[in-house]
Amino acid sequence: MNTTEDVLLIILSVFLALFLLLAITAAILIIKLVKSVKQIVAKAESVVDSVESAADVVKNASGPLAAFKVIKNIVDMVNKVKK
Repeated sequence: MNTTEDVLLIILSVFLALFLLLAITAAILIIKLVKSVKQIVAKAESVVDSVESAADVVKNASGPLAAFKVIKNIVDMVNKVKK
């Protein structure tokens, strides 16, 4: 090997090492990002589930509340007529 080939070999080796380090760093950052996105999605799913359960409670309670409102209106009307 002559000097030119040695210099080219060293330059290419350095660039390969830098590329590998950058690729490893990028892979680690992408894995961390994916994990954090998974955590955010899990929290969002739990929030959606809790909102759905709250909506079910309100939906189920709206029937009895409507009946109470009707009864209250009747009682109010009777009280107004008595006065």
